[in-house]
Amino acid sequence: MQTLRASKCGLSTTQLPSSILDVIDSLTKAGYEAYIVGGGVRDMMLGLNPKDFDAVTNATPAQVKEVFGRRCRIIGRRFELAHVYSGRELIEVATFRAPPKKAVTSASGMILRDNNWGTIEQDFARRDFSINTLYYQPRKAIVLDFCQAVEDIKTRTLRFLGEPAQRFEEDPVRMLRALRFAAKLNFQIDQSILDVFDVEMTQLLRDVSPHRLYDESQKLFTMGHLTQVLPMLIEFGVWKQLFAEIPPNITPFIERAAKNTDQRIQIGKTINPAFFYAVLLWKPFLERCDFYLNKGVIPAEARAQAGLDVLKRQATRTIIPRFAETFIREVWEMQSRLLNPKPQQIEALAGHARFRAGFDFLLLREKSGDPSTDGMGVWWENYQEMTTDQKEAAIRQYNRQRSKTRRKVADADEQKITEIEPLVDVPEPRSRRAKKERFRADDSANRFLEKATSDSGQVNADHPIHKRKRVQRDLSQVVFGPTQ
Repeated sequence: MQTLRASKCGLSTTQLPSSILDVIDSLTKAGYEAYIVGGGVRDMMLGLNPKDFDAVTNATPAQVKEVFGRRCRIIGRRFELAHVYSGRELIEVATFRAPPKKAVTSASGMILRDNNWGTIEQDFARRDFSINTLYYQPRKAIVLDFCQAVEDIKTRTLRFLGEPAQRFEEDPVRMLRALRFAAKLNFQIDQSILDVFDVEMTQLLRDVSPHRLYDESQKLFTMGHLTQVLPMLIEFGVWKQLFAEIPPNITPFIERAAKNTDQRIQIGKTINPAFFYAVLLWKPFLERCDFYLNKGVIPAEARAQAGLDVLKRQATRTIIPRFAETFIREVWEMQSRLLNPKPQQIEALAGHARFRAGFDFLLLREKSGDPSTDGMGVWWENYQEMTTDQKEAAIRQYNRQRSKTRRKVADADEQKITEIEPLVDVPEPRSRRAKKERFRADDSANRFLEKATSDSGQVNADHPIHKRKRVQRDLSQVVFGPTQ
């Protein structure tokens, strides 16, 4: 172990938020050791802005609870932790851990329970990657380095503490962490990890709870380097363990959505992680819709059932929360409504709660080369920037174009129907009233012919035409021959 000055590592208390200093000071004042550890220290040394800070101490979770009282909540069974609230910030406080006295593991070697308290030296040995083992005491301005972690940060090397195969068996989620750190920090994965990181090793992820895998997948989606990590998921065989029916192929739609997600994160915009799940599952959803449509199910019911089926199958790998499932299905349903909206409903549709997500989804489809959008993505994009008068004019224009398109489709359908050529060329009526009268006359004639030609197809002796009363006529009054 080496003790380094914090200034030599580029660390200062001015970089720290008041929440983490409050936790460190409170534990120190109560007589306990307390350090900042993990990704917060690592990111500050790399010149990045940490999302959060974690603390570690020799106080047990119960003792931490005594220090902070109602501000503290103890969570976890497998790893018991204390969550301490400082203002609006949440600080995770862990206790120094020692090797388990009696291993409680699964058949594959995954640790199921790990609540054995120990010293800082024992705690260091229990951590996974060397770059996460720096202990920073801000008030003493020192950094404890047990394994040349500072050197690994300088050389940008991702290295395990201990045997990589054993580390993966203890917690298979470390495979996802390795890929996430490599993509986010632009680190090289150590060769000792690459030697054991194969398709067979990824099978261990099947033993991990689908709830936990969903949480880890959200970290992949929201770290701001999604375009870098997606090819790595395919390369190392992790893709098939996370996604049930999604082919291991990065389509133009997925690629564009990943770039868009990263750009939004970089400029500080909020994102919904469920949106990228909607992108990933879009193709299986369409395939399932076609399955039900071919069975004769009406489109609305086909979409609803297809959405349920796809999300249910994905739940065998990552269980998506109910609220996220609802969001995904609403985004999918918005696609059909945005593609062919009724003119009188356009204004209300633009104010729908899921309009923005549905529009973003539609525009990404269109920009990725999906021909089925018919340019409606750009239409909705322009519509949002118009004034009220311009919107009304755009809706009228859309209505005219929609009617024109429907007439073309109707005419094309009529041409496909084989009809008997009329003996007399009767012009097509133009007014709506004339069309209705023409339709009624044709319908009456058709019903009469159907009734007259029933059974044998000829007029038989029982037909009413043979039973009409004959009227005697005076032939002397009839003029025979040509008349004027």
